[in-house]
Amino acid sequence: MTGKLASKRAKKAAVIALDLSTNRLLAALELDVLDDLRPYLQIVPLRRHDILYEPDDRLTHSYFPLDCVISLIAVLRDGSSAEIAVFGRESVVAFMGAMLGGEAFGRYVVQAPGLALKIAVDDLQEVMQRHPSLGRLLRAFLVAFTRQVFQCVACNACHPVEARCCRWVLSMADRCRGDEVPITHELLSEMLGVQRPTVSIIMGGLQSAGLIKQRRGSIKILDRSRLRQSACECYDAIRTNFERWLPKTYGD
Repeated sequence: MTGKLASKRAKKAAVIALDLSTNRLLAALELDVLDDLRPYLQIVPLRRHDILYEPDDRLTHSYFPLDCVISLIAVLRDGSSAEIAVFGRESVVAFMGAMLGGEAFGRYVVQAPGLALKIAVDDLQEVMQRHPSLGRLLRAFLVAFTRQVFQCVACNACHPVEARCCRWVLSMADRCRGDEVPITHELLSEMLGVQRPTVSIIMGGLQSAGLIKQRRGSIKILDRSRLRQSACECYDAIRTNFERWLPKTYGD
């Protein structure tokens, strides 16, 4: 057996043994649908700052995050950027664009490292044809995702950066399954579309107030209740939206 073949079989065995319900979207599926999906899935490790797609790239694969977090970022001609949407274990990445024209809407970049399940778009569509329940679930996700995007657009236009910063930290924490968020001031400034010194001032204020503790390369939430009170209405709106369309998929 060649090393390449052995590696391929080992990866297949890992998918067979893996609990797919780690992704909350997959957890909502019936067991027979999961069993049909399993042979098409590949476990892939994703590192922070990995770019899955650049704007207008052809979308050949979708990703079901297990414990990583991926952002969809709008990139402007002058190099500036702002986050459009964020994907975690409640999501499937690059599915909407694949269904609507087949090209990336923006840059898909890994914000928090971890594992994801990768599947060819054609294979996913094939399984959808055999299982209408999978199609219904993914269409519900598209509705929830689209509403999230609209909420984020309104948030970026209308809400102060302090409130948006709190909303972003909480959203990341939900997807990282804990109170430790792997984020730097530089990355946070890029996601919010503001200057890094602005983020440093805001985070320093939140730390002085006892809401967070800053560490090298991460932020630890100390008082989630007060941080939630400091966030804009969009944090609760997005959670409520997912609970409406995809019950028990967004958070614990």
